[in-house]
Amino acid sequence: MTRATREQLPGDGLVLAVPDGRPGPPPLRFERAKGRGWVLRQGERPLIQARSEGDGCCRNLHLRRLPGHRSPLPPISAATMRSRTNWPHRYGRWLEETAHGPLHHGRWMLTPRTTFAPGIWNCDLVRDWPDATLELLCGGGWHGVLPLRPLPAPDAPRVKAYRKHAREGTLAPVLLWWVSFLDGWLLLDGHDRAAAALVEGMQPACVELVRVPDDADWRATAEKITEVHEERVARLAARPAGPHTADQRQALNRGYADVISTLPYDADATPVFERPHD
Repeated sequence: MTRATREQLPGDGLVLAVPDGRPGPPPLRFERAKGRGWVLRQGERPLIQARSEGDGCCRNLHLRRLPGHRSPLPPISAATMRSRTNWPHRYGRWLEETAHGPLHHGRWMLTPRTTFAPGIWNCDLVRDWPDATLELLCGGGWHGVLPLRPLPAPDAPRVKAYRKHAREGTLAPVLLWWVSFLDGWLLLDGHDRAAAALVEGMQPACVELVRVPDDADWRATAEKITEVHEERVARLAARPAGPHTADQRQALNRGYADVISTLPYDADATPVFERPHD
């Protein structure tokens, strides 16, 4: 892959602006299936086959996961984990180089993820394999973590080795991919590390991969928001000044600045590709 342009973010994060230099869809991608279904593929290998059932906005999503997932990251040595590493930047470089990842044209944000809603890493972590049913909330969301291979047992050799790192605070973070239509995450790398942290009673450290809007898209949205903001400011200025006018103007400007500053980094829709005709 052609190298992405990097934008540094506060707190060790970054945005990768991936150029449109790769023909066809990315190696790891969602594809539409017949009816209300989709497939997650890595290359030509299906990893998840899913179908939605039920009427109305609250439906069940039935999943069958298949073996063969290949991590987009290389194995991480104990020495690397104990080094002082900026994990989002290192994972970003590996994702650029891999032949098994989801990156394609557009902007992708990689940031440390330290807080989750209650239950994400226990009751909303899918442990059933290979079949599972997700109860989607109204609007289609679910909000949990979906592993792409079975989580290992607590006494598995690699889990035992990683538990020591978890206790030492040197365990490399897992890599999560935020999927908009699931309102949840796929666990792309770190199944053994996640299991080790959970056995130790810890929430796994995470790096989150999120597709964010292209520059043209968020700038177009910013223009519309700016027009509305200017109209509100003009209406306020046309009124007789009162004791709270200055505070109202300040609140308008502060709200406008807050919204504009987050637009380039809001999660964008995860694309679902059409299956090429054979």
